[in-house]
Amino acid sequence: MKSSIFRLAAIAAVAGAMPLAGCKQQDAEKTPLPPQAVTIARVRMQQMVGGLTASGRLVPREEMAVSADLTGYRIARVLVEEGAVVRAGQPLAELDDSLLVSQIAQLRATLAQQDVALEQARQEAGRVNGLENQGVLSNEAIASRKFAARNSAAARAATQAQLKDLLVRQAHMVIRAPAAGLVLERTARPGETSSTGTALFTMARDSLLELYAELPEVQAATIKLGDPAQVVLASGRKLDGKVRLIGERVDTNTGLVIARIALPVDAELRQGGFAKATFVRPVTVPALPEAAVRYDADGASVMELDKDVRVHRRTIQTGRHADGFVELRSGPADGAQVAVKGAAFTLDGDKVRIVGEAK
Repeated sequence: MKSSIFRLAAIAAVAGAMPLAGCKQQDAEKTPLPPQAVTIARVRMQQMVGGLTASGRLVPREEMAVSADLTGYRIARVLVEEGAVVRAGQPLAELDDSLLVSQIAQLRATLAQQDVALEQARQEAGRVNGLENQGVLSNEAIASRKFAARNSAAARAATQAQLKDLLVRQAHMVIRAPAAGLVLERTARPGETSSTGTALFTMARDSLLELYAELPEVQAATIKLGDPAQVVLASGRKLDGKVRLIGERVDTNTGLVIARIALPVDAELRQGGFAKATFVRPVTVPALPEAAVRYDADGASVMELDKDVRVHRRTIQTGRHADGFVELRSGPADGAQVAVKGAAFTLDGDKVRIVGEAK
């Protein structure tokens, strides 16, 4: 009897409590959640180093093509190979001058004969000086002797000019370096016939090679002539260079601009080798802490705060990354506030509560 009374009392207690629990649940559903707590950062102008890179190939700063000055002569000897460092005027190859030597000998013999003939003609012309209208010789004979002397002198001068031409050719039988530099390529082969239109050697003036890199137009606008750059070779070795030239033309197909990075003379530099440059001049750009940037399938974005302390998703374009900051190439203006910690728990339009500012 007592157990039945207790059982009825328990059922009544549970039944009475059920309406109270339902009221509490409805009150909880009506109570709004507190704003998400976030820390903020402001877009600010900041000096950043590095981040902008460009890759390309090593090319001569000034390429020289060395060819023969004469056509039709056999190459007798090649005196240098690829990789040789030569001085200005140093012989690179020699042409066979055996035919030229015989022609020079013939002209010298002819010149000797003409010297004798000229001396004789001048003596004969000298004997008749002052004898005009004297009756000893006719004026025609006197004029003939004088013309013979002048003709001998002209013939000797023509032969002497021909001899000089051959001597000049003989001097050009040795192919010399037009300037000091590095021999990049040797195509001259003994036995081949020389031609003025064919390069026998390719050289880099003063042994200077540089990096020929290409940059997007937007990035090219951020560098200047003389800016320092650190160039990393394929071996991993680093060299200090500087921007020597920035192209004035944007490639219409690729949108790229060339940049030439001057490098010091170094034995490890080889024409055609791959290298990558990092431009290290500090630049002042809009920046944010990297922790403020979110990355998803749509790209990079930040949660920007408006005047009502509500967040809105803002798509951005990033640039350099350095010292925990990222460059903003497009996005919120200087001084704008963006959420950092806690931003991942917010949606577009949510009201937030600022609890601190990131440094």
